Amino acid sequence: MTSYTGHLDTFARDNLPPRHQWPELIFELPELRFGERLNCATELLDRAVADSRAERVALRTASGVWTYRELSHRTNRVARVLAEDMGLLPGNRVLLHAPNNPMLAVCWFAVLKAGGIPVPTMPLLRNRELAVVVRKANISHAIVDKRLAHELEEARAQCPMLRQVKYFHDEAPDSIDRLAQGKPPVFAGVDTAADDVALITFTSGTTGLPKGTMHLHRDVMATCECFPKYVLRHSDQDIVARTPPIAFTYGLGGLLHFPLRYGASAVLIEQYTPESLLETVERHRVTVLYTAPTMYRAMAEIARNHDLGSLRACVSAGEALPVRTRAAWEQASGVRLIDGIGSSEMLYMFIAAAGEDIRPGATGKVIPGYRATVLDDAGKPCRPGVVGRLAVKGPTGCRYLNDERQATYVHDGWNFTGDAYLLDEDGYFWYQARTDDMIISAGYNIACPEVEGALLTHPAVAECAVVGAADEQRGQIVKAYVVLEQGYGNDEDMVRQLQEHVKRAIAPYKYPRAIVFMRQLPRTETGKLQRFKLCDPGLGMHSADRPARRAAR
Repeated sequence: MTSYTGHLDTFARDNLPPRHQWPELIFELPELRFGERLNCATELLDRAVADSRAERVALRTASGVWTYRELSHRTNRVARVLAEDMGLLPGNRVLLHAPNNPMLAVCWFAVLKAGGIPVPTMPLLRNRELAVVVRKANISHAIVDKRLAHELEEARAQCPMLRQVKYFHDEAPDSIDRLAQGKPPVFAGVDTAADDVALITFTSGTTGLPKGTMHLHRDVMATCECFPKYVLRHSDQDIVARTPPIAFTYGLGGLLHFPLRYGASAVLIEQYTPESLLETVERHRVTVLYTAPTMYRAMAEIARNHDLGSLRACVSAGEALPVRTRAAWEQASGVRLIDGIGSSEMLYMFIAAAGEDIRPGATGKVIPGYRATVLDDAGKPCRPGVVGRLAVKGPTGCRYLNDERQATYVHDGWNFTGDAYLLDEDGYFWYQARTDDMIISAGYNIACPEVEGALLTHPAVAECAVVGAADEQRGQIVKAYVVLEQGYGNDEDMVRQLQEHVKRAIAPYKYPRAIVFMRQLPRTETGKLQRFKLCDPGLGMHSADRPARRAAR
């Protein structure tokens, strides 16, 4: 790390892992060698305006378009609100809580230009989950869509360190919208170091406690030089649409960073159904589409009703891509799916394949700029065709915010993603399973212990265990095994009660779609839960035990 920092608040730098716990970083491509000073927002947005792209369309919405100049001016005005009205110091963390919309994009770049560290959160998160993020990252400022004010204010009451909160889509005189109107459209980005922390994104862990993944300004720019350049082959003619929230690094790169880096434009729609996503492709003549396998499968069934002739590239990530889903979408659209794997810890994808390199069933090959391998339990490379642990390194890597789990994700210079893979003789990586108890359902990461904790707050639940169960449409669903307290009935009404209870306690997408009532959970003689037995489809149940009907919602 360089000795220079543009941050006055050094909390983020002070809470990076010790340097010896970092993964080995490699910068083999010439375009990955950045100078010591870099502000990624200035590099992406200001350079675009300076390079004669000012009048090109940057953002497309249902109500109109924003040019690069307009995006730049709005960003600069909000940056001034942060610095002049909210007292933001470079290095302060700023919670961003909103669905995908143009104002969220503006606030994202404004925080970075003002030297702050954006901490994006998914709009579905409840106040308890938001409070954990605020406390963990010691967040002092927040910018929030007014429609999500209730959960934020509930979280704020639990977090005295959160001193400044402003809303947008708000008519109040002190809202971001009103304050920004009176600001000049010029703002010089803070002169941050390339290795200053640029963002913190939170991902659920196997313990149920979220982990803050910290990425630097040069990390953001590095991802712009790998997947979009060598696999997607981005151009300034592209129009991009995608379903993942900007709070996911999968959504962040594809919707904000990559289009700006290559002079393209992005369609920002807050919520999608299969039908509305197809309509968006048709209306905006989308050329690049990103979503999860679940959505591709659903769209394939109705794609014949839409003109998809503008599409040139379709990207799938977030979960394993079934061969059947690939075939259905490619037959329906005529476009081959680019599969890939990335992680919040790595910031973006590191294995993928496009065009003639696609091999159905395989995730793909290592993206230029990265290295990947499959290692056995002794840390030695597995022979081709032998299942082991996926390990990767490149210009980005895992740096958890003050978290002992750093030593689990990173060792011997490698990032271990928690995925079991095999590598064939041709250099293709084939996904096998997760190596931990994380459920990946419809592209969402769901920690089993977090769902268990929510269930245990219901008075009827004595014990519970949560696992992932195979599901053709979602890849996996959350399945809960529950031991009830005496006096409670194991009927369909109890199933619904528990599902609604979890939806109220944590983000609704994490609720158990299947519940099995049991007399007891399988445990060792020492009392340790034998979770693997619950993953066995041949698990026997006592005659009084009964599985709940899967909820179709």
